[in-house]
Amino acid sequence: MDPKADSVVGNTYLREVMPQFNKQFAGKWNWVNVQKDGTKMNPELIAAVQAKGDVPDLFQISLDINTFVNNGAAQDLTAWASAQAWYKDLDPSALAACQATDGKLYCIPVSIRPQVVYVWKEHFPNGYPKTPADFLTQAAALKAKGVTALTYFGSTFGDGNGITRGMTTIMFSFGGKYDDGKGKMLLNTPENIAAIQFMREVVAKGYVTEASYAGNYQEEEAFKIATAASFPTGMNAYLFLNTLKAPNGNRYAKGNLNDFLDALAAGDATLAPFPAPAGKTPGCNLAASGLIIPTGAKNVDGAREFITWLMTPEQNPNFVLSAVGGFPALKPSLAHASFQTPYFKQAAQVMGASACRPWFGTLTKPAVAQPIVMNALYRLIKQDPTADIAAALIKAQDEYNKDIK
Repeated sequence: MDPKADSVVGNTYLREVMPQFNKQFAGKWNWVNVQKDGTKMNPELIAAVQAKGDVPDLFQISLDINTFVNNGAAQDLTAWASAQAWYKDLDPSALAACQATDGKLYCIPVSIRPQVVYVWKEHFPNGYPKTPADFLTQAAALKAKGVTALTYFGSTFGDGNGITRGMTTIMFSFGGKYDDGKGKMLLNTPENIAAIQFMREVVAKGYVTEASYAGNYQEEEAFKIATAASFPTGMNAYLFLNTLKAPNGNRYAKGNLNDFLDALAAGDATLAPFPAPAGKTPGCNLAASGLIIPTGAKNVDGAREFITWLMTPEQNPNFVLSAVGGFPALKPSLAHASFQTPYFKQAAQVMGASACRPWFGTLTKPAVAQPIVMNALYRLIKQDPTADIAAALIKAQDEYNKDIK
């Protein structure tokens, strides 16, 4: 647990629930959480597995499972999981996200997290823009009032982690994609070029925060105080967007996951799809949060028992709501009161109005692809807005494809 980030990254959940588990399984299992830098966890685990070092018995992922499978870091859970009583209640799309290209199940899905746009309603009295043209019009009006229309994760921070967030929401809403459907990277498409041209205009006219390109999650701060009007990000953003000030001065300052949920329930905030050109459907990245048992784990039976415990009606809803965010992968949990709130109802509507899919498509090396794509987009949108778009996209896709057979 990290006291400096209390209630922001699930620490309250851990503090409250770990003693429950340890009491219930006293003398048999003991749950110990190891605090790690989120930007380093995945490569550190893979390195530990390959070095045959100490690894945790369970590891939560939100990255494509193939990254772990290709590096030999995740155990095959197919036979064990399919024999469990809770298996039949898992959402098929969530299960698919935990299957590698060999068709085997390597993680147990716990939540589905689409990208949505967080919006301060007062800044958009006529509703959040539905088209890029409307966005530019409303952004100009907001700028005249000293408000920036957009903030998002547009930097290359975290090995290109912005690709898993608002960047892909923007690209996919123009009909963009990063793969050819056959395992090769494809960036040089008319739709991707149109999205980049749109973002170049947004940047040039001052409709996006400078913090969007600063890294270290600084893009969040302007939205927290409503000097930025909208924020495309993960559905789980309510876990860390806290201590908020709405445009009308209302404050939501519990300092935990309830702040944005309260702002939305009060009518100060809302969720929306990103604007899309005529003939296109708003898009977004669809992430799945799951649990793997790393190769080399010493207490496999304990890990399995923990997963089964987590799938109980008493534990599953709270874990999804408070620890990982999103919609439960376990379908019966959707009926829990926690997911009948205005926030989750709106999120379901946004997801229904959007074409959401995993950003990597058929790319089998997403950890390699992620920085390549994000570096190219950052350079074209922010760093060098006069660079030839097609040439830069071709260079990036060739960099990835040279190692793909």
